[in-house]
Amino acid sequence: MLPYHNSGLAHEPAPCPLFNLAGVRCFFTTIIVIDNQPAELLGRSRLGGSAMDARKPTTLLIFQIIIYNIIYYRIMIYKSLHPTRFTMSIHHLPTLNLADFQHAATRPRFLAELRAAARDIGFFYLTGHGVDDDLQQQALAISRQFFLLPTSEKLQVQMANSPHFRGYTRIGGELTRGQQDWREQFDVMRESIAWPQHDPHEPWRRLQGPNQWPAALPEMKRIILSWQDQLTQVTLTLLRAFALALAQPEGAFEQTVRDGAFQHLKLIRYPGRDQAGSNQGVGAHKDSGYLTLVLQDEQPGLEVLIDEQWVPATPKPGSFVVNIGELLELASDGYLRATLHRVVTPPAGTERLSCAFFMAAQLDATVPLLTLPPQLAAEARGPASDPHNALFYEVGRNVLKGRLRSHPDVANRHYHDLVAA
Repeated sequence: MLPYHNSGLAHEPAPCPLFNLAGVRCFFTTIIVIDNQPAELLGRSRLGGSAMDARKPTTLLIFQIIIYNIIYYRIMIYKSLHPTRFTMSIHHLPTLNLADFQHAATRPRFLAELRAAARDIGFFYLTGHGVDDDLQQQALAISRQFFLLPTSEKLQVQMANSPHFRGYTRIGGELTRGQQDWREQFDVMRESIAWPQHDPHEPWRRLQGPNQWPAALPEMKRIILSWQDQLTQVTLTLLRAFALALAQPEGAFEQTVRDGAFQHLKLIRYPGRDQAGSNQGVGAHKDSGYLTLVLQDEQPGLEVLIDEQWVPATPKPGSFVVNIGELLELASDGYLRATLHRVVTPPAGTERLSCAFFMAAQLDATVPLLTLPPQLAAEARGPASDPHNALFYEVGRNVLKGRLRSHPDVANRHYHDLVAA
């Protein structure tokens, strides 16, 4: 991966000299000029040869200049198509301002930056998102209040009660790749009525249903559902932007969210603990949907795997961390990148609070397979293959598979027919 130069950083890494185009041009010109100087100017011996032997023929000089210009202008064309790829640093995530997408003058630049960030890293910070700040602060405050409730009250709304995977999960109750995560959480999805009957051919319809809400916090339902709706609008705007960035019609994904995008919001608390044990807050994984928005408090912990290095997604006030899910990777034939990430447990005596919103296509949808233009199709890597986590183009099947794997207590209690099979 090439170093990334982000003008929004307080301490900006210098651009990589290899791709400083002025430097490239100067280097080639110097080589050509020196290589065609008279021998005596370079301290060469001309014994045994004529003066012409010490010079390159004029035709060769012209040929060198032509080749150099072809290389130079091909670099310029590639740089115009991939403006951020020449300066990408593995030490920082890029920052994009969603407000730039709303204005005609800045939209092309935003789409180019979005395409590069989503392909090369799969993660970025998002500012200018328009989510009401007061509502966000209310959501964070009510989350803290929930986790401060006595354990007995939290267990009254535990997820094991819900066949729809809604409610509270105590520390160690969720698994990532078979290992316990050191976090407690409260899961919310779209508020709806339960599906009236079980269809053996579409078992994922059992995910539809009501949320659980703690009796001690009657205002929690209003705050969280209002916030979830605003987060959904942000992801739908990003989805339209991704369609344009991939040279598709703006509504390329519309059919998959027309009846309501799949919503899944997690309120998460990571308690600190002694690092002598496991530091798995949540294990390394990829998200299964279209897009994820993460709101963090001031405590770091989220890390992204880039070029075999874990890079911290340091909390940045006023921003969301956005990452690409496996559905977008599938839809783009691997042009967009779903990236492994994890959360490291905070030190003992501290805690970390975050809220993660996962947006996917509606459960009865099938992932669209986009036909990319040739220049993008040539760079598509194909979706990643994980023998331990098979991917399906049927959205409901994918979502249910992930829920069953992560919450074996719910699976055993409400999906014994599928678990037994």
